[in-house]
Amino acid sequence: MIRIGLASLTALALVSCAPQMDGAGSVVSEQEAADAAAHTHDDADAFHESIAVFDSHLDTPALFHTEDYVFTARGTWEEDGTHVDLPRMNEGGLDGGFWVIFTRQGPLDEASYAAARTHGLMRQTAIREFAAKYHDEVALAFSADDAERILGEGKKVVFQSMENSYPLGLDVSLMEHFYIGGLRMIAPVHFANNQFADSATDINQIHDGLSPLGEDLVREANRLGLVLDGSHAHDETVRDMIALSTTPLILSHTGAKAIYDHPRNIDDALLLELAAAGGVIQMNIFSGYLEELIPSPERQAALDVFNATYGANPSGLEDEALAAWFAARQELDRDFPRPRSTYEKFMQHTFHVLELIGPDHVGISGDWDGGGGVDGMSDVSMLQKITRDLLAAGYTHEDVEKIWGGNMLRLVRAADEARTSELISPDVLN
Repeated sequence: MIRIGLASLTALALVSCAPQMDGAGSVVSEQEAADAAAHTHDDADAFHESIAVFDSHLDTPALFHTEDYVFTARGTWEEDGTHVDLPRMNEGGLDGGFWVIFTRQGPLDEASYAAARTHGLMRQTAIREFAAKYHDEVALAFSADDAERILGEGKKVVFQSMENSYPLGLDVSLMEHFYIGGLRMIAPVHFANNQFADSATDINQIHDGLSPLGEDLVREANRLGLVLDGSHAHDETVRDMIALSTTPLILSHTGAKAIYDHPRNIDDALLLELAAAGGVIQMNIFSGYLEELIPSPERQAALDVFNATYGANPSGLEDEALAAWFAARQELDRDFPRPRSTYEKFMQHTFHVLELIGPDHVGISGDWDGGGGVDGMSDVSMLQKITRDLLAAGYTHEDVEKIWGGNMLRLVRAADEARTSELISPDVLN
C-alpha cells in the first residue's frame, strides 16, 4: 500500500474543497462529500476504540499525592495543567501504559543517593496505592499477558517504569526490589549525567556513554527482564545500550532530529541502528522537542531574571536549592506559559520516522503530565486524531495496532522471555 505524508494529506484536504466526482463521473455535493468524510472519521474512531492503545511514558504519578488531583474527576489542561484522568482516558481511548517513577537528578554523593532512593521507593508506593484505591478502574500489570487480561476486564493497565536510575545509587541490586514491586522498564539517565551514563542534555560527556556501573545496570535489567529505555540518554549511551543489551531497546518519548535538531532527539543513523536491533521509538508529543519555539518578550524577561537569580541549569544543586529552583520555575511557567508547538508538527516527526524505519519500530507517547501536549492535542482525550491520520496516510489496521501498543508489548514480552533470574512471582503482590 502506498503511504503519503502530512503535506500530501494537506493537499488532499484542499482538493476536497473543490466539487467532487463519484465513480460514475457525477458531481458529488459538498454535503455528500462532508458526509463521506464524517463516515471515514467514524470508521477510524470505531477502529481506534477496538484496539489496545498504550502510552509508554505517563508522568501522572507526580500528581497522586497532590491535594487537587482526583483520577476519576475530569480536569482540563487549560484550567489545571493536567493531561490524564479516567474520563479523558475513556474519551481518547487510552487503555493505560507505563506510569513513571521519576526522580530529579541531584548530586552524586552518599546522602543524595539515600534521599533519591527514598523518593523512588515512595513514588513506586504511590503508584501501587493508586492501583489499590481505584481497583475497579485500573490494575497493575507485571507482564504482557497481564495487560491483555486487564483489558479484557475493562480496566486500565498500569505498568511501571523508572525515568532516571539515580535512586539506585551505586547498588544495581536494588533494581530487584523495584522489579518485585512491578517495575518493568528502566532508563539509566535523565537531564544530567549521573553515575550510570551520559545524558543527551548535559554540557559535557563524562563516561563516553555508559559508565562501568551503567554496564552493570544493563546486565541486571536483562537478568531481571526489564525493558531498557534510551530516552534522555546521549547518543553514545544509546549505542552502548544497544550493543550490550540482550533485548531490544525502547525510546519511551523521543523525537526525530531530522525534523528538529535538539539533543533529546535521535538522528536517522541511530534510528536505523535502533530498528536493526529490534527496538522501538515512541514519538514524543512535547512542544519543546518538536521545533524551535521563541518565547514571548514577557517570558524572556522573566527567564532572564530567573536565570540571574537561580541559574539556568539545576545540575549539581543541593536538595533545598534544587527544590527552590523547580518551584520557582513552575511558578514562572504558570505566569508566563511556554510557547507551544502544533499537532501538525508532531505528525511531521511521526511520518518521517515511519517512512524511515517502518511501523514495526514506532509507537506514541505524549509525555503527559510531564510537559507534553501541543496546540491541537492538549491532552489524552484527543488521541483518535492520530489514528485517523495514520489510516488516511495509508497505514493498515495492523500497522496502527502495532504503533498504538503492539510494538511496546513485543518489547515487554522479549525482555520477560529473556529473563534469567529466579525471583518470587510478583503475582503474590497483586
